[in-house]
Order: sequence, then structure tokens, then C-alpha cells
Amino acid sequence: MSWDEFHTRLGQEFGKRAEYALYHTGLLRNHVGTTLQSSKTGNFFFAPDQLRERVELLKQHLSSAVADTVEEADEIMRHRFRLLGYRDLDYGAAIDWHLDAVHGKRAPLKPWYRIRFLDFDEVGDHKVTWELNRHQHLVTLAKACVFTGDDNYAQELVRQFYSWRSANPFPMGINWGSSLEVAFRSLSWLWVRNLVGGHPNLPAHFEHDLVRGLAQNGRYIERYLSTYFSPNTHLIGEAVALFFIGTLCTEIPEAQHWQKKGLATVLAEAGRQVRPDGVYFEQSLYYHVYALDLFLHTRVLASRNALEMPESFDAVLKKMLKVVQVLSRNGAPDAFGDDDGGRLFNPRRNRAEHLPDPLALGAALFDDNTPELTEEALWLFGTAALNATGEKPQETITPVAFEEGGLYVIASSGSGVAQMLVDSGPHGIGHGGHGHADALSVRLSMNARPWFVDPGSFAYISCGDERNRFRGTGAHNTLRVDRTDQALPRGPFSWSSLPEVRAEEWRLGNSFTFFSGVHDGYRRLPDPVLHRRSIFHLHGEYWLLRDLAEGAAEHDLEIFWHFAPGVDLREHEGTLIANFEDEKVIAFSASHQVWRSAIEEGFVSPAYGEKRAAQVGVFRTRVRLPAEHATLLLAMPSAVPQGQFRLADGKATGRVVAYLYELGALRDYVIFGAGDVSWSVGPFRSDAKLLFCRTEDHEITSLAFCMASFLEFEGRNVFSSPSPVERIEWTRIDGLSASDQGSRKFFDQEPLRVRIPVR
Repeated sequence: MSWDEFHTRLGQEFGKRAEYALYHTGLLRNHVGTTLQSSKTGNFFFAPDQLRERVELLKQHLSSAVADTVEEADEIMRHRFRLLGYRDLDYGAAIDWHLDAVHGKRAPLKPWYRIRFLDFDEVGDHKVTWELNRHQHLVTLAKACVFTGDDNYAQELVRQFYSWRSANPFPMGINWGSSLEVAFRSLSWLWVRNLVGGHPNLPAHFEHDLVRGLAQNGRYIERYLSTYFSPNTHLIGEAVALFFIGTLCTEIPEAQHWQKKGLATVLAEAGRQVRPDGVYFEQSLYYHVYALDLFLHTRVLASRNALEMPESFDAVLKKMLKVVQVLSRNGAPDAFGDDDGGRLFNPRRNRAEHLPDPLALGAALFDDNTPELTEEALWLFGTAALNATGEKPQETITPVAFEEGGLYVIASSGSGVAQMLVDSGPHGIGHGGHGHADALSVRLSMNARPWFVDPGSFAYISCGDERNRFRGTGAHNTLRVDRTDQALPRGPFSWSSLPEVRAEEWRLGNSFTFFSGVHDGYRRLPDPVLHRRSIFHLHGEYWLLRDLAEGAAEHDLEIFWHFAPGVDLREHEGTLIANFEDEKVIAFSASHQVWRSAIEEGFVSPAYGEKRAAQVGVFRTRVRLPAEHATLLLAMPSAVPQGQFRLADGKATGRVVAYLYELGALRDYVIFGAGDVSWSVGPFRSDAKLLFCRTEDHEITSLAFCMASFLEFEGRNVFSSPSPVERIEWTRIDGLSASDQGSRKFFDQEPLRVRIPVR
């Protein structure tokens, strides 16, 4: 522990107890904060005279969002709330601000630092309680007031504000237990102030009390900044709130200091918490978007107040936006890691299909264009958001790798668009609190429809073991060994024995993509096991996933395939057939060992606190290692499996294996090599790490191989190079192509230009 950390933690511990002592003696009980200075406030996302314009734009272009806001506001008037994935939670005539209404548990009113908010028996699920106390629903009431002109919404807002203040005297209760939650509440109050502050039919002292409350919040956030407690999105959110309060409430004496400190912290954390490729370091798409939202709102407010921002910050934003854009190219993005359930602007937009929302802000901010207009973008940018809305040019879907974050996107267009996300990145930062035990798992979508999915999080704290089930290896599309997770859960936000995960191969061809990765999560077993997964994608056609478990003893092996809700799954002679309406995906199976296929019931959580039934396909075996299994994924128009997938004839050496897919006169050979080892399979002899060969009517029509220094066919030299060449491709129609065109000279007079018959 550094001196700064020791000093910071000591000061925070002293502050907690000193504040309670003052409260207990009555010296803090009636504390109102500070004397406010008379000063011009900073510039919000819209000026007071622009509010009516924003409202009219929303009514004209997003009337459904306006209607939804008013509908929800009517529910809030009756003290019925939509929180996280829950709907219609009844908080009674007098709102109990300390209640988890889902589980019927009330947090005790005692000093906040003595409340065990991770103890379900004491407080229930603290996220439910905190979600209500973020006061984002007060913003909903304020918007409903300006949308309809009905003052009843604003008056209910005021009643709830004073009810909350009375029920939560500082420093008592769970709602002072997190600086991030105080930050979210502060941002909500700032929106309320700029929507209905100074309203003639509200109490004259309301806005004054609101700002005093913000002054108290600012002091609390600064004192208990999560510099060492939870230096991730917690620290970002708290710094953003300091910046917003300091920029917009200049009548508070500490405002200028908070503005500078908040902005400096945001800029520093953008550089620290975002990997060089733009992937957020907690290995969760939801938290990636969470952080991106906070960064974007900060960037826009800084611009509104003529604060110069470094180009490096904009570069981080653009990289983070790129990650979201790539993962959203084929419908709702392929999510991974924890799902927090909250959002900065509109907490109702908390599902996978809403994760691309930052793209609308990015388009308006960086003079790009986006096909979707959002309410958030209109509030922040007005007509500039309209100008950024339009169809983007049709782009070719190609593979993309975010190597530092370990996200590999295998994608192609054929009869339709298909995209597979492979997770080959670190478990997360520190103890990997928001990462899942999902090394080498995949997500698959085709034609904007999800097929293989990440089941989500469901809950962080509950009376059962849902937390570990949803984040465990068995809940992801990967291999599990001996019914244990790749890492060991150590509390709801911590893991031990974190695996090392790395990509070994990433080869992009004109007609194929080849990925190979490995993790050592099962090295801790008495007989250590290493899991390798190789993926060969023939663009526009199919995926072949090869799972290799390396060890010496006998083990239970399971490969899971979690399908999206609504997909009907059937089994036919060891093959899984997934059907949704008129679309189908076939999962063929092949192995040296005997694997049993099964269909089981599982769950998918589309939002925090909500789960839906979904089917899971499983391949299982108990076998002495090494062992392997290959799965061929193919979209087909018929419910009956077409073609055959099996091990190819021929002698394999070590980890070298060949698979064959046959469909009528078409035969595809896919041979996986083993590094520098020479191998012979059928008519081929080479040291390639991957070789693909297609024949039709016994004639080679295409051939591709990776990382090879030689290739022989039926004893005849085809290719020879003094060092391995990354990629060579040949087709009967297009001829020869290579990653290095100089590789042509290593061919024996380019014999593949001549049609080669296959005996």
C-alpha cells in the first residue's frame, strides 16, 4: 500500500466516524450544507430558451418515446416503478426508500458504513434499492411535465424529493453507502433542475434546496472518491458527477475545484481503464457502454462550456465507439461479462438492443452519421442529432480483432450476414469482478438473429446461487472440465485462480478466417488440463470449431451451446438441429471418442433481474486425455441434416487431425496441423497449421493453407519455402493469392493452375 493510499483510506475511515459522531450528538442533524454564492450557472446540454425546441423535436421525431415517458410517469405518480428488469413494483402510499420491493427486505437505518450491503439477509438485493434511489424516475416526472404541461408531475417530483431527504438524513442509511450512487442521484437532480427548476408553480425554495443538496453530495463524493476502493466505473461516475456539479452549480464555493478535479480524473481514467484497442478493461460489454456513456456526456458538457479537451480523449472515445459499432453490425450486439442493468440517461434502455445507443451521440459529436435517432441524442444535441441521422453506406462485413481486449470477430457475407464473437481475452482487471468464466466462448448471430448467446447475469446478490450459475463456465459456449469453472468464484465480485487466455493464431484469407486460442484455467486440477479451441470459418458457408483437451488422466468433458430464447432445439443421431421460424442451424459432431449429445433446459437473462427459458445443447464424454471434439455449424434450409461430417481417413500424427464434410459431389477437407511438426494425411504432406481443400466431382476446386514451409500432393512438390508463409489460397476460378505475393516464386511453376484430379 502506497503512502497516498494509506493516507486516503485513513482519512475516509476517520471521516465516516466523525460524521456519524456529529450526527449522533445533533450537531450534523440540521446541517444544511453551505452558503450559496450568487453566480451565473454553467451551460447545460440545452439553454432554458432551447427547452421548448427540444420538446417539439421529440414530439415530432420520437413521439413514441414521449408517450412512453408519460405512461411511465403515470405509474410513478401511483408509486409503481420499473427498476432494472422488474416492472410494476409497488412502493405504497409513502415510499419506503430503504426497501428492496422485489424481495421484501428493508435495509436498516444505521450509519451507512455499518450496513453490509452485500448481505442478502440484511438488505436484500441492494441494486434494487439503489436503482430507485438514483432518482432517475424524478427525471421522468420532469420530462412528463414539460411534455404535457401538467404541473401534477412536477409537484409529485417535489413531494418525493422532500420525502427522500427526510428519510435519508446524512450519514444514515444504505443510500449513502456508495459514492457512485450519490453521483447518479446528483446527475438526476441536475437534469431536474434544468427541466423544471424555477417553475412558477413549484415552491420557491425547491431549486435552492436542490442545489444545497448537490453541494452536500459533492463534498461526500470528493471525500469518498473510489480511488482505491473500486477504481473502475465507480471512479469514472463519481468524477463525472463532480465535474457536472462543479460546472453547472457555480454558486457552490467548491465548484471550480470540483470541475477541475472531476475532469482531470475522467481524463486520467480514460487513459488507464480503456485498453489501446478501445476495449474497456472489465471485460464486459455492458460496462464498456456504461463507461462510454459517462465519457460522452462529459465530452459534450465540456464542449458546451468551452472547455478544451485533449485529442487523446477523443481518440479513446472513437476507439470505444468502434468496438460497439463492430459488435452491433449484425443486430443486437453480442454481449459478454456482467450486465449491470443501469444506464446513465434512460434506465429503461437496458437491454442488448439498446447497447448501440452511444453510436448516436458519437455520430453527432464527431460529424458522422447513424441510422438510429435516440431521445438521448435529441436532448443533448438538438437539431445536430437530426443532421447526423441517415443511412450509413453499405459496408462489407469483415473480420475484426481487438487484440488487447481479446475480442475476435469472425464475420462474412454470403447468402446472409453472419458474425461470431470469440472471447480470448483476460478475465478482467484485478480479481475480475465483472468478468465471467467464459474463456474461448463464442456468440453467433446470422441475419441479425442471435443463435448462440451469452446468458447474461440475472442478479449479483440473491438468496440462491444464481450469481455463480450465470457467470460460471457451464453458462457459456465453451468447454468445461470435471464440472468445474475455469476460475474459482470468491465472493460476488471476485475470482481466484484466474486463467491465462491468449490467441495463438488469427489468419485472414480471402475465403476463410482461422482463429486458435488457448487457456490454462484447468491447470489447477490434480491432472492439469489445457484447453485449445481452433475455429475455421469458410466465408458465407460454415464454422468448424475444434476443441482439444490436453492432459494425461481421465476427465469429464462437456461442450455447451446456449441458444437464444425462442429457438426450438432437436437432436437427430448425435446432431443438434436448431429451428426458429423458417431459419435453421445444424451442429454436427465428430470425434475419435464417443460423445453423447443432450438437450437441456437453461435460462437467459435479457436484463438484470429477469430470466427467460432457453434450450442448451450439450456434448459430453468421460475419457482419458488428450481428447478432442469438432463441431460443424451450418445454416440450412431443411430440418433434416444435410451432408455428413466426420473424421477423414488417413493417419494423423500427434495433435494433427483431419475432418471431412461431404454434401453430394462436394468434399471439404479441413486439416489442423501442429506447429513445426510435419504431417501426412491422405494425399497431403505438409507442416501447415491449417489446410483446407475442396473437391467437386473428384477434382480440386480450391485450396488454402496457413503457416507452411512446404506442401506435397501425392508425393509431388507443390510449394516449398525456406520459412513458413502466412497464407496461400488458390481457386480454380481466381487462381493464386497469398499474404505475401513474393511467395509465388516458391511454387513449382504454379502447378495449381492446372486442374488436379483426386484419386
